[in-house]
Amino acid sequence: MCCTFLLPGFVAAAVFYSLTSHPKPSNFERVVQALIFTIVVEAVARSFFLVSGTFWTKPLWTEDWAIVFSVLIAVAVALISVYVSNNDTLHGLLRRIGFTQETSHASEWYSAFSRNRDCYVVLHLTGERRLYGWPEEWPSNPDRGHFRIVEAEWLIEDERTPLTGVTAIVVPATDVEMVEFLSIKPAEESAE
Repeated sequence: MCCTFLLPGFVAAAVFYSLTSHPKPSNFERVVQALIFTIVVEAVARSFFLVSGTFWTKPLWTEDWAIVFSVLIAVAVALISVYVSNNDTLHGLLRRIGFTQETSHASEWYSAFSRNRDCYVVLHLTGERRLYGWPEEWPSNPDRGHFRIVEAEWLIEDERTPLTGVTAIVVPATDVEMVEFLSIKPAEESAE
């Protein structure tokens, strides 16, 4: 009974952590989050049942169907939570009205990349090398993972040297000492 009751919460937490950059918490914290998600799912399900009281009277509405319905609600609640977290929706609103300075992202690293999605980057690599390009993928954590850079060019002093014949380059995050974000300028401005 306990596992069945918590199933929607565990499903919601699993969906949330598989679609965000947040690290998976300890087992105890997962149970607590499953409880929180379960409370939200139960509130939504009961509200739905109150609005449409016909489900209570139908003979097909069994406990098995209630579990399926709760899991579907759990997935919907998790997807909404993922959207709010990945787009910094709630924290952005709270920052604007002065309640917090935090973001909903797992780290400042991920927040910087999320806020600069329309920028080229310069990766300052170990050994004083610099790589310019468009970041198609970046790691959620600066200590592990890889960058996938397209349109890559080496920056030697103030000149760009294109990597001819290279579709993309993958760079370990551990080789990156600093990242510069360069805004894309319209063609008229860059020609001046």
